Amino acid sequence: MSAVLASLWLPFRQLGDPGFRGPLWKGLLGAVLSFGLLVWLADWGLSALAGMAGGEGWIATLSGVLGGLLVLFSAIWLFVPIVLAIAGFFTDQVAEAVERRFYPWLPPPSGGASLAAQARYNLRLTLQVLLLNLVLLPLAFALPVVGAVLLWVVAAIALGNGLFEGVAQRRMTVPAARLLRRRRRVQVFLLGAVLAALAVVPVANLLVPILGTAAMTHLLHRGQDSLTPPERAVPARAA
Repeated sequence: MSAVLASLWLPFRQLGDPGFRGPLWKGLLGAVLSFGLLVWLADWGLSALAGMAGGEGWIATLSGVLGGLLVLFSAIWLFVPIVLAIAGFFTDQVAEAVERRFYPWLPPPSGGASLAAQARYNLRLTLQVLLLNLVLLPLAFALPVVGAVLLWVVAAIALGNGLFEGVAQRRMTVPAARLLRRRRRVQVFLLGAVLAALAVVPVANLLVPILGTAAMTHLLHRGQDSLTPPERAVPARAA
């Protein structure tokens, strides 16, 4: 649990880092544009449906209010796969900035998955999460409470697994990253659950791609004996 809490807190300590601000602002801009596009698409779709249904007076007013809420809900619901896509563009920059400040003893990444393998993994995961969200969207509209729970669970699993494996693939193969994630599934899910809660909060959700990547970089490195800094390693006892 301490590793999860530290992983959540440490990215905020790095917000002033010059090497961290670049990807943070780029990721924030990408998130704003993506979220705005999602809002526009959801509004266009619901407006088209409302136009076909017609309506006047208080019915039209009520439909407009509910439509606005549905637009926001739809955009938030579908933003999680967008978060994964945005994070994939900045994984290296964010992870390098985190490692340079907090883990300077680490060797340069080697033996990791190829760029093609990482791209295939990110694309496949993004499409899978997007498809699942689209399938669950009607249920979320029909049963809001159930929908909110489903949104959180799906987002927690997707963000936890996707961001952790994305960061781990810089230093290991895709199968090795998946195996490590499974071994640390509780920590990954807990951190993913917190990120999922942020992902459904307007404005805060825009920071999730970069801060989530940084948090998962900390989670990857914390608690691994093989990555203990040499000066802190316990010397072997004399025979």
